[in-house]
Amino acid sequence: MMNSKCIFRSFRKRFAPLSALLFVFAFVYGCSVAEPKTDAKTAEVKAGNASETTAPPKGATITIDPNGPADTVRAFYKGLRDKKFREAIFLTNLRPAIEGLTDAELKDFSLDFEAIAGDIPTEIEINGEIISGDTATVTANLPNPESEKNEVQQIKLRRQNGIWVILTVDDEAEKRIKLDGKSYFYNLRIETHQEEAKKMLERISNAQLAYSLQNKSVAEFPVLIDAGYLPDDVLSSQSTGYNYVVTLDAKKVGYFATATPAEYGRSGRLSFLLELDNKGISRVTSKDNGGKPMKK
Repeated sequence: MMNSKCIFRSFRKRFAPLSALLFVFAFVYGCSVAEPKTDAKTAEVKAGNASETTAPPKGATITIDPNGPADTVRAFYKGLRDKKFREAIFLTNLRPAIEGLTDAELKDFSLDFEAIAGDIPTEIEINGEIISGDTATVTANLPNPESEKNEVQQIKLRRQNGIWVILTVDDEAEKRIKLDGKSYFYNLRIETHQEEAKKMLERISNAQLAYSLQNKSVAEFPVLIDAGYLPDDVLSSQSTGYNYVVTLDAKKVGYFATATPAEYGRSGRLSFLLELDNKGISRVTSKDNGGKPMKK
């Protein structure tokens, strides 16, 4: 996938639910990019101060025309900040994923959206706009969570039916959104939770190995957490969507661990099993087990 890969990677470090999705709402195309090159003969260009800065955003530094690309970007961020999530997402090519959701269904994602809204600056410094036919690029000074600095970032837009639409995902993802409709958010959350569940089990394996090298035994989760080998997320499904269980053998030299969906079909579909083979090498397997553990 396009630049959204680094957006998703950044977001995962901060929020577990919908980690592969929501950061793109708050910081569209959130990887620092170079200034675009555009033929001045075919494009309308507006530019302000576009240098990298650690100062807080100070508002627009260019003239913003009503209903133009920059105005759409400004309305998008304002909608998120004001917690008008449906209205904000309607300004993006993620619209088919939300327009079919009822208000009650939208509340399933409210905590995630609100966490994002709290990270949006009061003022968005929009400092550039390039329009070329039915495409546009708006540059803005936005926070990058990895560097913890404000950086000039690009926001791509497309004009369709006379309205500017923010492009938050690439063509392939856009086709999937149109196909999945309102199920897209739910499916993506499940996929994200399942990916993170596998990673958590791999982390458990590394934690047990590190602990056993020092203590000649394996340990329960609280011990591994206290030793700094595991995050306390492993004890709760609230942020992970999965329940994790570790079972030690009688001598505490062997173990297996399972991950099962907290809500089968909503937070995940696959069940996971981490166990040691006869050579003591850990392996993670998974299958759709109806929400039940693969081993007890």
